[in-house]
Order: sequence, then C-alpha cells, then structure tokens
Amino acid sequence: MAQSRIQRRAAQWAALFVVATATVAASASAETRLRIERLWLLSGNGQEIPIDVEVAADPKEKALGLMFRTHLPDDKGMLFPYETPRELSMWMHNTYIPLDMLFIRPDGVIHRIEARAEPMSDRVIESGGPVSAVLELAGGAAERLGIKAGDRVRHPVFKDGLAPVQ
Repeated sequence: MAQSRIQRRAAQWAALFVVATATVAASASAETRLRIERLWLLSGNGQEIPIDVEVAADPKEKALGLMFRTHLPDDKGMLFPYETPRELSMWMHNTYIPLDMLFIRPDGVIHRIEARAEPMSDRVIESGGPVSAVLELAGGAAERLGIKAGDRVRHPVFKDGLAPVQ
C-alpha cells in the first residue's frame, strides 16, 4: 500500500511538472504580445539594414527574452532598452538557439558583440562597459549582415536615433 501511495505522489508531481512546462511554453509563445518596432543597423560601409524587433520593455519581458524560441530570421530580433546606461549582463538559460548579442551605448554605437552565444548556457555574458540596450539577433547574423563593433543602430531609444527617411 505504501508503494502505491508513493507511485500516486510521483504521478501527481509528474503531472504538475507537465502543466508547469506547458504554462512556461505558452507564455513563451506569447511573443506577439510584445511591441514590434523597426530599427536600422548602419554598417561601416554605409548600408542601412532594417530589423523588426520585439521590444522587451518591462522586467518580465526582459526576463523571458528569446527563451524557448526555435527559430529567429536574420531580419528579426529583440531589443532590451534601459533608461540609464549601465554594465549589463545576459545569459542563454532556456534559450534553444544561438544568438548574437549587440551591446549598444546611449548614442547608438555598438560597443561590443557577443557572437553566437551558446544555447542553454548559464554563463554570464557581460557588456564590458556601460550600455543602454542589448539587441539580440540570430547567431551569426551580425557577421552575415556585415555588422561589427563601432557600427551604429538607429532607433528612438538612442540619442539622435530617429528613423531614416524612406
């Protein structure tokens, strides 16, 4: 009888785990709730590359980030803006795809790029100086698009960050 009680308890915990996992996955698929805006990557050769970004504005959105995603095209990303420049750190916990992390100063200049961050890693990735935003792109996208540290990002969250005239 004790064994069956233990088995029932284990089954209950397993069911709770499945429900919790489904809840997290459902909240991760709620990506359409984030505000989508356009920003431009300005490469050193003068090319302006439009990127549609989800803006992770509040702490809950920032905490979830791109976790649980299985695909991210090169022309999409997620922007994590902060009102005050600071040393920022990120990680790849529960992130299934490699990402490029572009750490951006308040003037829109890319301070540093962490290329192809390892999926599912809890390694802390530092900005290496005060920045006011992080832009996450698909792993390798910065290289494929010809973007490097010192290039600029144009978006209203950055000083002089108005969108280019179309």
